[in-house]
Amino acid sequence: MLSPAASLAFRSLLKSAASRARLDRPAARVTGLTSAATAFHAAALAVDTPVVLVVASDADVEQMTGDARLFLSAMQGWSVQDADERVLPFPSQEVDPYRGLSPHLQVASARARALYGLATGTARLVIASARALVPRLSDPSRLAAAGLTIAPGSEVSPQDLGERLALAGFSPGDPVDEHGEFCVRGGLVDFYPALAAQPVRLEFIGDIVESVRRYDAATQRSLAGLDQITITPQRELLDDPASPDDPGLADRSATFVDYARRAGALVVVVEADDVAERGRSVEAQWRSAENDMTARGRTVPPYESLGVPWDGLDTWLRSSNQVSELEVTSDAGSGTAIACVPALAYHGRIGDWADEIKRARERGDVTVFVAATPGRGERTIELLADYDIRARAIGESDDLARAAVLVTTGQLSHGFHLPAGNLLLFAETDLFEEERRAHERRRSATRSFVSDFRDLKVGDLVIHVDNGVGRFVGLKKLGVAPGQEPQEFMELRYAGEDKLFVRWSGSISSRNTRAAPIRRSTSSAARPGRKPSRV
Repeated sequence: MLSPAASLAFRSLLKSAASRARLDRPAARVTGLTSAATAFHAAALAVDTPVVLVVASDADVEQMTGDARLFLSAMQGWSVQDADERVLPFPSQEVDPYRGLSPHLQVASARARALYGLATGTARLVIASARALVPRLSDPSRLAAAGLTIAPGSEVSPQDLGERLALAGFSPGDPVDEHGEFCVRGGLVDFYPALAAQPVRLEFIGDIVESVRRYDAATQRSLAGLDQITITPQRELLDDPASPDDPGLADRSATFVDYARRAGALVVVVEADDVAERGRSVEAQWRSAENDMTARGRTVPPYESLGVPWDGLDTWLRSSNQVSELEVTSDAGSGTAIACVPALAYHGRIGDWADEIKRARERGDVTVFVAATPGRGERTIELLADYDIRARAIGESDDLARAAVLVTTGQLSHGFHLPAGNLLLFAETDLFEEERRAHERRRSATRSFVSDFRDLKVGDLVIHVDNGVGRFVGLKKLGVAPGQEPQEFMELRYAGEDKLFVRWSGSISSRNTRAAPIRRSTSSAARPGRKPSRV
């Protein structure tokens, strides 16, 4: 199951759908789009220009970021890593500066990464929440200068690099095994970006970088080599250059508006009234905290030195492009109305879904199913075959016309139907939030079992129909009867010492595999039963 970026035809399909539905061009006001369709709209706009998408809440930021990465990576042919680096969330700090608390390291790093992307022009789409816009920020040119891209052959001394890492917000630590730490040891420099899965090790010969590698934080052993690494700031506030004698004083000379303008970004606001309500609430909260501290005799900075008055932000946002799902004005000509409806949630009713797919094909719509994992994608293709519907993985070839359903892998919160674009999208949550009905499970029991378990890893939780939740331990060969060859079993571990073994007549990846559970347990609760299913 290939990623959507693997198919030129799928790229063309999405771009054509966006063009027919007029989602690839800016408009002062767009109405009718669902949340996921709004992410599609933002991604289509970001093909040609940087975009800042402002939404109401941090939960909206998370959802929109995942959806937009799927669409923009497909339309641009990006890898997953490319999408992660160019479609960036900008969440709120989640803390009140008057209470003496600092943002969580990963939140601070995510904010700094998005601001750095805008300041350097490397971000293509930034999704920001209303509350995220309020804090004052350091000058964008200074934040851009705090980053550095290093590759084998780069010239920089380990000591100078250590100073740059400290400036970017990393803290000294030896060994480096926690996010946000760095260490300089002779010809080695280690650092652990807050949003990275593994830390990075640079090996030097003199002042020349010889290698750039990931390494295991637990064992300190080197892993895969990297072509290059970009050191981005881990914090959004830098020390105030006007006060060199006071390193604790931060530079708050800029606002988020300055970053958006520096990037030349198109600003799109989703549900402007909701955004304004959230923004005004955080301003009110901070001003109340300021008054409370002052009443207690504490000397604290005024709100205007820490945050931006919302009236100014609201004027900027109201002058930007607007998106709302419903048209609330009486003037029919006040916006561009686009027909768009959420995909129906079938909750395992594959037969009903198959009927909808057939109707979509008759009216000329292209149906796309976005699976969270390759195993789920393969399982869906096999399930649809039971209903005489031809589904195919995107990327197998660029001839998409013969398939009734195109299946790809990625993250999509919810599907939607875009009639003007002849596009019908389904997310995994639209289909599999609940178990299929019993007769549908029986109809494709073998195929469902096999494809679902292609994604199993040791430690994954598995639900057995009769015995409940167990943990997948691995495969084990056991003798069943004297004189017979040992056979392969899947071992599930339950509470205490309870175990359940499921017998296989072939490998997990075989399409002809059959499962027959047997018991080996110290508890009567673990009984033989029917197939387990993946959690």
